[in-house]
Parts: sequence; structure tokens; C-alpha cells
Amino acid sequence: MLIDGKTTTCGLFGYPVVHSFSPPMHNAAFQKLNLNWVYVPFAVEPQHLPQAVLAVRALKLAGVNLTVPHKETVLPLLDELSPAAKAIGAVNVIINEAGKLTGHNTDGAGFTRAIKTETSFTAQGKRIIILGAGGAARAVAVQLSLEGAIEIVLVNRTVNRAEKLAQTLRGLGVMVRVLTWEQPEVLAETMLKADLIVQATSTGMHPNIDACLPLPLGCFQAGQIVCDLVYNPVQTKFLRTAQTAGATTVSGLGMLLYQGVQAFEMWTKKTAPVDVMKQVLYKQKLIDDD
Repeated sequence: MLIDGKTTTCGLFGYPVVHSFSPPMHNAAFQKLNLNWVYVPFAVEPQHLPQAVLAVRALKLAGVNLTVPHKETVLPLLDELSPAAKAIGAVNVIINEAGKLTGHNTDGAGFTRAIKTETSFTAQGKRIIILGAGGAARAVAVQLSLEGAIEIVLVNRTVNRAEKLAQTLRGLGVMVRVLTWEQPEVLAETMLKADLIVQATSTGMHPNIDACLPLPLGCFQAGQIVCDLVYNPVQTKFLRTAQTAGATTVSGLGMLLYQGVQAFEMWTKKTAPVDVMKQVLYKQKLIDDD
């Protein structure tokens, strides 16, 4: 890759960023399309985020991704927010258009694009359960609501946090219920009626790969689609449990891939080479496991 005075730069703001899979994925895509672009990870400490956002304008970066801990704290530093970013309350993509910085959120759209690609699932008229009520759950729940889900059930240890998300979703016109893990019989019955179940917490993430949510007995069945947003490991204990019951399972790698694909297309205004990005991402994932 030749970097010169005409190279367009984009990148990632996070802290830390040393283990991010995004740089090799995006740079391989730029190379595939013969674009004179480069994607650079920037380790931005929280107190320096305002200066880093100003630098997007000053250095004429095409845009950046944002990851923890900046997705929410960046909101007041931007000129405009997309409807999805506003509803979710978090930004993972900034686009710089002649100095105007617009915040987007491709996490939810990346998720729905992934499950549609892998399973042909669409949210219209479907009943969905989301386990968790944090940032990832919020992104997925908002997007599924925007795409026509008929009902979303939120299951969370803390009722207040789930109710806050429920209020946002009701404002989007979807029916919402909130359950806790202390209602195993109700939860099992509700899960069996769901078309899609999404595990949106960090439970089971490396290195705690033997951890799993307190699932009630008999909560999965054949015909359901079950997704775990955790992608390290790819096959979590949660997914193995669902697979044993005959459900179709989807890992979090697809969401990671397609949120990146959408960011790439927003910045470059070109169709992303998805196969190349997927190959690099999965190779990077295997290396990380080693």
C-alpha cells in the first residue's frame, strides 16, 4: 500500500484499540478496489476525545469509527445525528462532509443485514426476545423496531434499565414487555414463542468462555433463530445450548462484519467487497484465538 499526499485517511477512535479487527479488514477492502485510502487505529484516551473529534476536521479525515468508551460521549461533539444514532443514543461512525460531522450507528443495521444474509430472516411482523439492555441491546432493538418487529421482549437483571429502553421502543411503535431472570416459567414460555432470540450481553466472552446466562429449561426449539452478539469465541456456550435444541444459530461475527461494510460504503460511496472483508475478518479472528 502506497501512502502519499493524495491518500484519504479514516480510522478508529477507541481506548484501547490494539486488538481491533477493523484496520486489516478495511485496508484489504481499499486495496481490493484500488482506492488510495488508509484506515488507522487511534488510541484516544477519554479526556482527549474532544480534541480528537476536532482533528477529524483539521486533518480532513473522511471519517472514523468509534468504539468503547466513546460511542455515547461523542454525541454532543457532533454537528448532526442520523435518526438511528439519535434513537440509540450512541454513534459508531462519523462522516466528515466538508467539515460537517454527522454521527451514525451501523451496529443495529449491521446486525439485521447479517442475520438476513445468513438466514433470510426479516423483522417485519416477528416476535423477538433480547437478553440484555445495554448499548448493544439498544442498537439491535431500535433497528428491529424500525424494520417492523411486532413485539420485543427485553430480559434484564435491572428492570429500570430495561424500562428506559422499552420507552424508546414504544415511541417507535412496537409492543414491548420487560421480564427479569426471576421469572423462569414465564421466560421459558415467552422464549418458545419467539422467532428470534438475541443474546446481547458480554456473558460468555473470552476468557470467560464457560459462562452462560441463567436460561430456563426448554427455552429453545427448532425453527427459531438464535444469535449471540459475542464473537470471541464464535461458538459460545449459549449458542451450543440453542443448537442442541435444533435452533438455527448465528454468531456475532456477522454483525461485526456488516457494521464495517456499511461504514465503508458510507465513506467511499462505493459497494464494499464483502467477500474480501469477511475473509480478512475471519482470518484475523482465527489468529486472535491462537
